[in-house]
Amino acid sequence: MKDSFKIVWQLLIVSVVLGGCKNVENNPKPQQKPNVLIILTDDMGYGDISSFGQQHYETPNIDKIATEGVSCTSFYVPTPYCAPSRATLLTGRFPLRHGLTKNPTPDANDMIDNVGLDPNEITIAEVFRESGYATKAIGKWHLGHKPKFFPVEQGFDEYYGILYSNDMRPVQIIQNRDTVQYPVDQRQLTKDYTDKAIDFIKRKKDDPFFLYLAHAMPHKPLAASDRFYTPETPNDLYADVVRELDWSVGEVMATLKELKLLENTIVIFMSDNGPWYGGSTGGFKGMKATTWEGGIRVPFMVRYPKVFPKNQKVDVPLWSPDIFPTLCALTDISPSKEITLDGQNITTILQGKTKNHPPVFSMHNDDIMSVRKGDFKLFVNKPRYRKKVDLTNWSDPRGPDGITIIAQMEGQATPADYPGVTPEEPKNKIQLFNLKEDPTESVDLAASHPELVKELMNVYEGFELSL
Repeated sequence: MKDSFKIVWQLLIVSVVLGGCKNVENNPKPQQKPNVLIILTDDMGYGDISSFGQQHYETPNIDKIATEGVSCTSFYVPTPYCAPSRATLLTGRFPLRHGLTKNPTPDANDMIDNVGLDPNEITIAEVFRESGYATKAIGKWHLGHKPKFFPVEQGFDEYYGILYSNDMRPVQIIQNRDTVQYPVDQRQLTKDYTDKAIDFIKRKKDDPFFLYLAHAMPHKPLAASDRFYTPETPNDLYADVVRELDWSVGEVMATLKELKLLENTIVIFMSDNGPWYGGSTGGFKGMKATTWEGGIRVPFMVRYPKVFPKNQKVDVPLWSPDIFPTLCALTDISPSKEITLDGQNITTILQGKTKNHPPVFSMHNDDIMSVRKGDFKLFVNKPRYRKKVDLTNWSDPRGPDGITIIAQMEGQATPADYPGVTPEEPKNKIQLFNLKEDPTESVDLAASHPELVKELMNVYEGFELSL
């Protein structure tokens, strides 16, 4: 009897164990960490997107990120030009902290030929790769074009693109460490980068990935493929370029949706700084290379429906150093506490739960230029203004030549196509503006609000001492 009972009991245990294993097999695997896609355009202005006010053409695919997520109407980059802005995006650190304050340029003097992001800086790609993410950078790098500065030395498993601006010679495409295309027909760049992004997503669909898609456009020279180029409208090349960028966004988003990855992917769309000639600041003063609003306020939107509401607009002044800590929080990744970050996790601000955010700053070369706190912006140094330009014999030395820089010859923007309100020479070094009431920075309030000037000067001096 005891032996019979023992056999029955053993059979029961085996049955339970096998049943449990069967249930485990039938359960889907736990949801993997969210993927991250950052789409960065080059020199796209605040007013170059229809959801941010553009009326001459439409950008429905880019706009859809905003309608299905959150768009920020007061989002800033720290510099109105490429390299320091991009370094801040990838490190979460203000340029005076990460040290890259000028643009590396291969066809200029040695002083800026050997410049790059310090290899000891920790990029978000390095943090994500250490956490098991596949990482890839596509497009413009501009954080150094010497081998020690390459993307594959800064946390990216793969790289494909031009290491600097598309008007700097030699225009050549690097894959990981090798030159794979020279010369480059820039009319195919947007499509080429889009194809490479889709290929990476398909290859890495079963594992979490971090994809940094940094388009060349609409940086000069403007270039669009035959599908989007409209020669019958000769002054429409800029619009052609932006429409193709919008198409690219649609293709990448469609791929994510087809692979059932879209709802588990954090998608960010933004620009590295304000527009060059031909673009639109959305009515703000200045342009690229100036720290007026037109040079540093950029379109920004994020889509991640698991966390963020749909079709929400946030007017709190935010900035690109916030991206690093926010992405780490959303993916449950803890960066080293030894890294000093200048941004904060803005998840609750993007959700509309709070409006608390520290002041944001801008700089040019090695000087802090402005501080914004709430509605007020204080210039602590005199910003650039537009000097009179004689366009009679003007020609762009970095324009298309059909040999080393290949793009459409017709329709390229010129200094006659100023993208924003033209800034005149400021009378004073210290200027104060209420951006809510005066978004074009036209009425200097410094003399009438000395208490605010003092308060913001203290904020600026405290930040400068912290660097």
